[in-house]
Amino acid sequence: MPKPGMLDFINKAKWDAWNAIGSLPKETARKNYVDLVSSLSPSSESSGRVDKEPGSESVVITSEDGITKIMLNRPAQKNAITIQMYQEILSALEATSKDDNSVITVLTGNGDYYSSGNDLTNFTNLPPGGIEEVAKTGSILLRDFVDCFIDFPKPLIAVVNGPAVGIAVTLLGLFDAVYASDRATFHTPFTQLGQTAEGCSSYTFPKIMGPAKAIEMLIFGKKLTAHEACAQGLVTEVFPDSTFQKEVWARLKAYAKLPPNAMRISKELIRHNEKEKLHAVNAEESTALQGRWLSEECMNAIINFLSRKSKL
Repeated sequence: MPKPGMLDFINKAKWDAWNAIGSLPKETARKNYVDLVSSLSPSSESSGRVDKEPGSESVVITSEDGITKIMLNRPAQKNAITIQMYQEILSALEATSKDDNSVITVLTGNGDYYSSGNDLTNFTNLPPGGIEEVAKTGSILLRDFVDCFIDFPKPLIAVVNGPAVGIAVTLLGLFDAVYASDRATFHTPFTQLGQTAEGCSSYTFPKIMGPAKAIEMLIFGKKLTAHEACAQGLVTEVFPDSTFQKEVWARLKAYAKLPPNAMRISKELIRHNEKEKLHAVNAEESTALQGRWLSEECMNAIINFLSRKSKL
């Protein structure tokens, strides 16, 4: 086949892999090539196609005792977030914001991870419009998604049951409380992937932890432990993993019995003066990311990451 352009992630990776085979024995070369292509090509486990089928359970929404729980449910994929999951979470937040029976809303993960952030196969399923269409629609979806967190009118709690990566971390600045297991970690490896921060973190993180600590995380990719994140103000409280679920849910059930209108009005008073700024920051971050996704630097970084991942 002709050499693919820089905008064609999968075929460029295939081309590079084929040309890197060199003088390997034929059978070894074929196996190495097939392994790499298999890791890059979407599968039912890695691409989120299962999420688009009727009866999908990648995002599980339950309501009980005044608490709406939105649980990321792809434990085998470390709760990586697909495009479909973004849409499901957004729809769930919009619905629960209008539900009079829902007092507080909780976002958590099933399994060992809270969330490993974006499922990078979001970037490998190219529509007819190519990477330009992916970047444009991705930017719009991201902006709408984060706007929904900014405008959410009721108490919003993150129950961080394990490691959090990328947007699963940056969004935390928009939550009203963040409770973490002591085995949770917080990592934003944007620069490693040729990308920039989102979730309003370019504004909220410096405000929460100071510019120097925010730069360590958002630019240099420093990973924080749960206790470090708590000391820097990103996490409200840390619990031992052995008692995490029991202690946190007991507390949340108590919160859900508080007068709901008083909580909603108090949140509005606390957040009101920030909303216009947050929306502006979200728009700027989304536009910057759209440009990053179209850059050769970002494309190469993602291809290199996927190629390294296939060799693990």
